[in-house]
Amino acid sequence: MWFQIDVGLSKVVSEAAQACDISTVDFSPDIRQADPRFGDFQANGVLPYAKLHRLNPRHVAEQIVEKLRSMEDFSKKIEVGIAGPGFINFKLSGSFLAEWLNLYKSENDYKAAIAQNWSGKRIVIDYSSPNTAKQMHVGHLRSMNIGDSIYRILKFCGADIIRDNHIGDWGTQFGILIMVIKEKGLRASDLSLEEIESLYQQGSTLAKENENFLALARNELVKLQNGDSENFEIWETINKISQSAFDEIYVEMGVSFDYTLGESFYRDRTNEIYQELTEKHIARVDNGALCVFHEEHEQFSKQPFIVRKADGASNYATTDLATVLYRTETLHANELIYVTDGRQQDHFQQLFLTVKKWYAAFGRKCPEMQHVWFGTILGEDGKAIKTRSGTPIKLKELLNEAKARAKKIVDEKSKELSNSEKQHVANVLGIDSIKYIDLLSNRTNDYVFSWEKMLSFDGNTAAYLLYAIARIKSILRKCDVDMANVAADCLETEAERNLVRSLTYFPIILSQAARELRPHYLCTYLFELTGEYSAFYSTDRILGEPTNIASRRLTIILGTLNILETGMHLLGLETLERM
Repeated sequence: MWFQIDVGLSKVVSEAAQACDISTVDFSPDIRQADPRFGDFQANGVLPYAKLHRLNPRHVAEQIVEKLRSMEDFSKKIEVGIAGPGFINFKLSGSFLAEWLNLYKSENDYKAAIAQNWSGKRIVIDYSSPNTAKQMHVGHLRSMNIGDSIYRILKFCGADIIRDNHIGDWGTQFGILIMVIKEKGLRASDLSLEEIESLYQQGSTLAKENENFLALARNELVKLQNGDSENFEIWETINKISQSAFDEIYVEMGVSFDYTLGESFYRDRTNEIYQELTEKHIARVDNGALCVFHEEHEQFSKQPFIVRKADGASNYATTDLATVLYRTETLHANELIYVTDGRQQDHFQQLFLTVKKWYAAFGRKCPEMQHVWFGTILGEDGKAIKTRSGTPIKLKELLNEAKARAKKIVDEKSKELSNSEKQHVANVLGIDSIKYIDLLSNRTNDYVFSWEKMLSFDGNTAAYLLYAIARIKSILRKCDVDMANVAADCLETEAERNLVRSLTYFPIILSQAARELRPHYLCTYLFELTGEYSAFYSTDRILGEPTNIASRRLTIILGTLNILETGMHLLGLETLERM
């Protein structure tokens, strides 16, 4: 029994086509979900094949269908027909759907069935990556959220995947910060991250107004880079305070990492980069800076990729190149994924082009590299979301407000819960709602942030899905049945068929989300699945029905619950027992 039905159908149709002397080199079944009026799945590959060979597509489809119908095991479970000029439609029998449902009952069943798709891939995914000495703000939400969901999806699908939080901890801000802390006679260990950020803002203003101050700050940075013990201690303390504040948010968001290796980790590896790029004439000095130009690329033939500044300092490009080398040679990754906002597209295009030339020049195996970029969170005025004063909204404040707003809703709707239960539900609802609205739209699109829409129980929201899950759990609690022993016989009603058919689409959507690195496919699927469940629940009773019908329908709602919860967890969302 196939877990991913489109893949199974593709294999059988290819075998039937080959038996009809149709070349599999030219023919691809192209299995897709069908319009429910015509079937459950559709093979669209006949038309392009017939066009290529100047054949009648209907005649080609008839040959394949005749062969499929002659396959006794296949034709007993799947009805085959032809529509239009040569589309082959498949309708899954009630017994086929019941067998699928009985076989794939839990998250472990799904994992075991789909894990082979990505085995052998060792991937490093780079996401979140805040700068130390600054609080995380709303702009950091998407990288953390999208990156964590992609990690969960790929790991579930069988990839060997490593999470790396590549923090910015070696920038020019430290010269300014160290200078201000020394001038004010402060102890870095006594400061909060909020105070550190405020000191940096004060110092940054001074640096713009006073060239002497800027020169002194640069000198403090040079001392740090040369290993001055006092400056190094201040730098290290600031990073520890920053990391502690970051960790509080990561815990609240349910996000964690395998490595947190900042830019500073690679500071002793930059000379190797300069030497190798120069040795193979990949980089050259231009206006005092060491640059890579990609002559074959219209834009980057003149736009330099600067790997060493004119003053001899390294930059993002240098540490990113050193990071690629570490991830491939030490972590043994064969694929690298970077999750950042769309403004960094040029940087990553240049980075990837440079890595390919560099690795080829030294006979290294180049990893597959992908920039997973995303759009901007907008306010209801259509501009990048900010506070009234024009500054970015602090992420900590956003999460606190989400929980507070959710608490008001829970207090109103769930009066029967204890105070501790209400607070737990509010915390989950608030955080899930923030995360879900962020994942819901195609990541390359901007989206408008709206508290009202985000926390609504109507429409495609976390609240709607959480409530559906809690409602199913409530039904299962009321049924005095050992769920381990329930099973489905042949499906009978239209609502049963529609819901279980939707369940069979889960591995298809999951594979699509993994291939394209777009979690929103999963959001849309879970919303539509919940709609099918609601239609089923409104027409097909469970309690009071004969044993075989009750057992079948309990199996169906248990299967629905498992896929809803699995999908939510793959999005990084927590679920609730009751609301």
